[in-house]
Amino acid sequence: MAHSLILFDIDGTLLRRAGPHHRQALVEAVREVTGRDSTTEGIPVQGMLDPVILTRMMENAGLESEAIRAAMPRVIEVAQEVYGDGVPDLRDRMCPGVVPVLEQMTAQGRVLALVTGNLTRIGWRKLERAGIHHYFRFGAFGEMAATRGGLARLAIERARREGLTGPEDGVALIGDAPQDVEAAREAGALAIAVRTGISSAGTLEALGPDILIDDLTCLDVAAL
Repeated sequence: MAHSLILFDIDGTLLRRAGPHHRQALVEAVREVTGRDSTTEGIPVQGMLDPVILTRMMENAGLESEAIRAAMPRVIEVAQEVYGDGVPDLRDRMCPGVVPVLEQMTAQGRVLALVTGNLTRIGWRKLERAGIHHYFRFGAFGEMAATRGGLARLAIERARREGLTGPEDGVALIGDAPQDVEAAREAGALAIAVRTGISSAGTLEALGPDILIDDLTCLDVAAL
């Protein structure tokens, strides 16, 4: 089966060590909207959706569930506004092999999209500052579904709804975290795991992804 739709995670897959700006934006948004000081310290953020991280932050800051639900829409908006300011050039933060793989996939006519826990404007801004946003047709972002698997299904549904791919076309999801492998399985996609994030090779191997590689330089795009 030809895999015509390729879904990419961002952090740890396309970019790594992108700086503290993302976490700082979440902290500043919680402070501005709720008046509470918060932190991402102690929260296992890898593979988590931003709204889930924000919920944990506000819970740890002492807010009740009802107050968190009421504050969340504005917190999400402010976090995206804050992140847009002062983000450095991220071209030197790309994982190995990213541009050659994106170029090859684009030349082959594959549809590239994002499945990421980042909020929409944060995710796009990262890719803009890395100079690779133009490779991607659309994205499913952290505020759009409750789980990463739900985001993957949204991306697949959109590609088919817009006529970019058909039901007979294969889908692959590339990510660095266990949640990416699980999301691929939930969505019926080929699970490609890369060891460019913080997950250990053993952790990823234990999940049995369809393809496990050190980084994108090892990906045989033609074989997908």
